[in-house]
Amino acid sequence: MKNVFAPETTAELINRVNALTPDSRQLWGKMDVAQMLAHCNVTYELVYEDKHPTPNPIMKFLVKLLVKDFVVNEKPFKQNGHTAPHFKIADARDFEVEKNRLVGFLQKTQQLGESHFEGKDSHSFGKLTSTQWNNMFYKHLNHHLCQFGV
Repeated sequence: MKNVFAPETTAELINRVNALTPDSRQLWGKMDVAQMLAHCNVTYELVYEDKHPTPNPIMKFLVKLLVKDFVVNEKPFKQNGHTAPHFKIADARDFEVEKNRLVGFLQKTQQLGESHFEGKDSHSFGKLTSTQWNNMFYKHLNHHLCQFGV
């Protein structure tokens, strides 16, 4: 799996994001391109912004038990998979705003680096290794960029 903490991977991801246009069409799924960008931003909002409520201890335990390994492993996501409720984007979003936010999150993540994420607590999964953070960040974004053909 490519390393989101490496400058060359970040540059590649940003180039792919910048290849999107407001008219880009999905190859599968229901979200339009602006919604997809907003959806991808949720991953970073959970790290950098206090915007989403923390799951209660029972829900956190269940998510950690049932979902964590699926999200942080290296196996790619399948098309049209299940989406957690706080990742569902149903309203219209501003393409440029969401694109610029995503690029900023990618740059911030790369600049903070692996050491910042080693053992860092995630919103729903507890402490993750930097490899698990990398896998989660990269495979989710890669999945959605592929969804839009970039």
